[in-house]
Amino acid sequence: MISFIIRRLLMAVVVVIIVSLIVFFGMRLLPGDPIKALVGSQQVYSEEQITLLKHEFGLDKPLIIQYLNWIGGILHGDFGKSIVGRTPVAREIFKRIPITIQLGLSAFILGSIIGIPAGIISAIRRGKLIDTLVVTLSNIGITTPVFLLGYVLIFVFSLRFDWLPVQGYTKPTVDFWLNLRQIIMPVACLSIFPIALLARQTRSSMLEVLRQDFTRTAWSKGLREWVVIMRHTLKNALIPVITVAGMGITVIIGGSVIIETVFNIPGMGRLAVDSVLNKDYPYIQGIILIISSAVILVNLLVDLTYGWLDPRIRYG
Repeated sequence: MISFIIRRLLMAVVVVIIVSLIVFFGMRLLPGDPIKALVGSQQVYSEEQITLLKHEFGLDKPLIIQYLNWIGGILHGDFGKSIVGRTPVAREIFKRIPITIQLGLSAFILGSIIGIPAGIISAIRRGKLIDTLVVTLSNIGITTPVFLLGYVLIFVFSLRFDWLPVQGYTKPTVDFWLNLRQIIMPVACLSIFPIALLARQTRSSMLEVLRQDFTRTAWSKGLREWVVIMRHTLKNALIPVITVAGMGITVIIGGSVIIETVFNIPGMGRLAVDSVLNKDYPYIQGIILIISSAVILVNLLVDLTYGWLDPRIRYG
């Protein structure tokens, strides 16, 4: 187990380095100059001042030197300085991470609480009305654009009935109930796809396990339905579900970029959009690096969960 974790962590380091190379040099290949975008059409900046600004942010150095300086700073906890705001990137990113985590974790928990039981019920009631309903709603949920759903929810629950705030975010430590009302619609949008995906996968896995010999043996012993489901089938059916759940987390992370923009939530996703529009390299690089690291960590946790669900799995 320890050797497996060490190997995966070493692989994770390699992947993060590759991601950092792609995002760093990919941003430099895009058309436009972040310094000129910063000064805009203002005539108060002379060419000498623009040159000084480039020197201040290290943009006048060769690309490989810029990359090495950036990586060296990250190893010391310094993600650089924003070109637009001239503030430390790390401070702003880590200020917004809790917001994105709250939305993403709430959506993941909601997706698991609804999606997995829905898939179980659908499988054990195959061909019945509830099965048809779950399958139909799952298909709709997978194909629903989250941004469109967000605007529909805003129109219905905010503009039409005035039940929930249109946008914004308040820390739960400041006003818990206002925070709860503000995140209901964003979390609902982010959880739609995980709910549908987990329901479909759980149903498929459960149907496969229900056809196994050990499940038929449990039924033949006269055990109660909930005992057969919980003790004999569910744990064996959860391995592919856990895999899909891990993929769902990455979808939630990506969806937060759209949802935070729609609901004007000052999270990491909204910061990424603003940074792309402003060509603020340090922010974009830091955000993508953190997101990629989070995805790698989730994949590692998913792999480790396999051994807990199925003792036959061994990590060499």
